Amino acid sequence: MRQATMKQIAIAALGLSIAISASAVEVRYYPVPKGSHPHDVAVAADGSVWYTAQRSGELGFLDQKTGKTEHIPLGKGSSPHGVIVGPDGAAWVTDSGLNAIVRVDAKTRAVTLFPLPKGTPYTNLNTAAFDGNGVLWYTGQAGYYGSVNPKGGEVRVWPAPGGRGPYGIAATPSGDIYYASLAGNHIAKIDITSGKATMIAPPTKNQGARRVWSDSKGQIWVSEWLSGNLSMYNPVDQQWKMFKPPVDNPQTYSVYVDDKDLVWITEWTSNAIMRFDPRTQKWDSYPSSVRSAAVRQMLGRTGEAWGAESSNDRLVVVSEK
Repeated sequence: MRQATMKQIAIAALGLSIAISASAVEVRYYPVPKGSHPHDVAVAADGSVWYTAQRSGELGFLDQKTGKTEHIPLGKGSSPHGVIVGPDGAAWVTDSGLNAIVRVDAKTRAVTLFPLPKGTPYTNLNTAAFDGNGVLWYTGQAGYYGSVNPKGGEVRVWPAPGGRGPYGIAATPSGDIYYASLAGNHIAKIDITSGKATMIAPPTKNQGARRVWSDSKGQIWVSEWLSGNLSMYNPVDQQWKMFKPPVDNPQTYSVYVDDKDLVWITEWTSNAIMRFDPRTQKWDSYPSSVRSAAVRQMLGRTGEAWGAESSNDRLVVVSEK
């Protein structure tokens, strides 16, 4: 395991804080070891923070109280993409380099691999989410999706309708699973019993649906990389709504909905994390303190929204003051 340098810890301890008083939030940055290229980040209810160190083939852990980091090697050839915290409290990783789902125990740091079935081609594993039955579902950008049952260890894989593109994936409060297809320009709902995925086309053509998230009502929010839209699909009436960030030529990468149903996106044109209130349709923007932050995913817990600045080797959190 690699430790962050004392200089990095000291910088983190200083907080590198930027107060955004108008929105009653604070933005803090935490450096991680150079060359990590943190791709996705996940925070547990107790404040533990995990991130995928994609270029070093490791899973990172941050103690936000001290700023100290540690890196856990995942195996030869590892290239981790997504990370989430599972119902068991462990970190679950989609590792494109290993073509496997990886579990890292939160206490022991033990690494367990769930390789995709023998004969499965390279899937370019992307992101994961747990359904209401405790089964993990994952996407593979090469044109696949599948599941892992932690109880028995069964791993399944299906070719995606529409071929290449499955990217972001998320669960609704009722446990349903939806994913977004970036190259396929659609979202899809997975029948968690049969495994069948049904495509759902957004109104905007060639929009580049990249990531998805559900609000408390089960409405599906979609970040559209090519159109720049933040869109919302209501499964009840099958209607769509589109919202455009107040930025010239926006590039909307990721989306996350917090426990207050505020919608967070990462917007690359303005190099910012943005927050959208669906009730007032007001946008708040929190630009990075440096150029080219490249925040690829957001996750959070009550009062905190986290991202990873992959180009700057640091994590960012926007928190309530």
